[in-house]
Formats: sequence, C-alpha cells, structure tokens
Amino acid sequence: MQKYAKPATVRARTPSALFALVAVMTGAGGAFTPSAGAAEVNIYSSRHYDADRQLYALFTAETGIKINLLQGKSNALVERLKREGKYSPADLLITVDAGNLGRAQAAGLFQAVRSKVLEAAIPARFRESGGHWFGLTMRARVIMYHKDRVKPSELSTYEALADTKWKGRILVRSSNNIYNQSLVASLIAANGFDKTEAWARRLVANMARRPRGGDRDQIRAVGAGEGDIAIANTYYLGRLLASHSAKDRELTAKIGVFFPNQKGRGTHVNVSGAGVTKYARNKAGAIKLLEFLVGPQAQKVFAEANFEYPVNPKAGRSAIVGSWGPFKADSLNVAVLSKHNAEAVRLMDRAGWR
Repeated sequence: MQKYAKPATVRARTPSALFALVAVMTGAGGAFTPSAGAAEVNIYSSRHYDADRQLYALFTAETGIKINLLQGKSNALVERLKREGKYSPADLLITVDAGNLGRAQAAGLFQAVRSKVLEAAIPARFRESGGHWFGLTMRARVIMYHKDRVKPSELSTYEALADTKWKGRILVRSSNNIYNQSLVASLIAANGFDKTEAWARRLVANMARRPRGGDRDQIRAVGAGEGDIAIANTYYLGRLLASHSAKDRELTAKIGVFFPNQKGRGTHVNVSGAGVTKYARNKAGAIKLLEFLVGPQAQKVFAEANFEYPVNPKAGRSAIVGSWGPFKADSLNVAVLSKHNAEAVRLMDRAGWR
C-alpha cells in the first residue's frame, strides 16, 4: 500500500491522526475510539489518496467539523463494521466500486438517507435508488493500447477482444479484482450469462500472460512490450503520466486510450462512493460531508489530483483526462453490478480466469 508523508488534513498530535497513519499500514487493525460529538465525523475508508485528506481539511475549515479517519481494505472495513455492530463509531463508509458498496448494503451496514443536494448533484445511475449509498467519483474501464503496435481502427468493443487476432496480446489483472468482476457483471447484464462465459473463455485464451499485479502493472507491461493492449481504469494511466518516475512517464508516453462500445451501449463505468452507516452517531454531519464532496470545489480536487472523472456533470475534468476526449458511458445503473457479482465470480472461475 502506498505510504504517505504526514497528512496535512489531520492534526499530527491528536490520537485520531496517529491512528489514521497506523491504519494505513495495518489495514484497519487497531483500536479506534474517537469521541462521538456532533462536531466530528468518523470515516472508515478504503480510498488511500492524498486528495481525500486535502478535502477533509477543507471541509473542516469550512464547517468546523473534525474528521477522524480510519483506512483499510474494503473487505476488512466491512468485516469490522459487521463485528462492531451498533457499537461502531463509524458514521460513513467510503469505498471503491459499486460491487463493494452493494456488498456493504446487502450486509445491512448502511441506512437510507435523503438529500436534495446529493440527488441534484449525482446522476441517478451513479447512486443507489433508495439512498443507501452515493457515487463520489467516476472511473471508466477502458482498452489501453500501444500506439506503435495497435491502430484505434482495430478496436471496437469489449466483446471483440475475444477475436483470435488478439491471441497473446491482452493484459488484464486477476479475477479476484472487483473492477474486473464489475466489468464482467456489466457484460452479463448486457449479453446474458452464457454469452459472457463464452467471451471470457476466449479472452483468457488471448491473454499475453497469467494475470498478475494491478492496473498500473498492466499498463506498464504494455509500454514494455509484454502485450499490446490492457484493460484498465482510466485514472491509473493519469497517475502514471503525471508520475515523478521518469521510467513510468516513458513507458506510458505511447499508450493510447480507447473507449469501447461507443456505437452501442457505451463504455463500462463505475464509481467510488460512500454510505452513511446504520448506527451513525452523527448522521447530519456525515450527510453534510457527502454534500460537500459532490460540490464543485471538491469535485475539482478529485479530478485534478487523482485523475478521476467527477460524478457531478457540472464539474470539469483534468487536462490529462480531457485530452482523451469525450465518450459515451454505459447508462446502466451501477447498483446493478453488485447484483450480478456472484454470477461474475462464478463465470470467471469456470472460464479459467485466474
């Protein structure tokens, strides 16, 4: 997990600040006992970006509400919330992917909330219809290609990646990754289980290597010539292009972005998002924070600092992300992705996607 310097968003001498640093390294394994005053919001988050901490600091400066942050992996945080039950100090769970948000909802960890601000700022397809969770940022899972070895005219849809012309040329991370599970879930929603399983078997046959590493590793491998195309989330390429590492910038300089299915349903998109926990002690403060995070100021920080697409359509994109051009996004409500998650996992296993 990425290590950080002392975060500017948390007072370094407070117990909660110390724990926030410890939690990054331990995966949320320590004791977390912040006070439950109305002037504090306690967050469990699987996001690990400096941009988030900057936003919490801005929120505190604007509202006077202090943020106590515990970071860990999504599954660990969900299990922690289950274990803590009504004694949990958490007011808000923030995590990545609608699949993870759906799992938390299915476990009864969220309460429904209503906010005219959230409903006005977030398109309906990027939030749960009952108000249990809300998208905060959007990311597209696209085809990335080496400009010297692949022409954009050769690319079209996710489905077309099953063509034998891509044999030994495709790079993608493992099936236990929630991003891939949600992509497959979207294909099940569009094409049905049987057709998607057949597609997955052919995709596996076209892989350049056994899946390993994260999205950035797939992109780097395309730049290094280990494959010609990768399936990855857009913001990872943005982070590599803006990296302090000259090697990363060199490897990704010739990577192009292709948005699949533009003549049909559109490119698969997903969200990172949040829900107010079932036993939140500061529900009002948690909602206020959510409303702040989808406002123009916060959405700009998400876009500029982490190269994510703003979920609020009124907010702009970073220059790097904007350079990839506009695209048609799949109109499927992302909440549907979690409903097909179990099918997607079973399908990928049957197809030999390791």
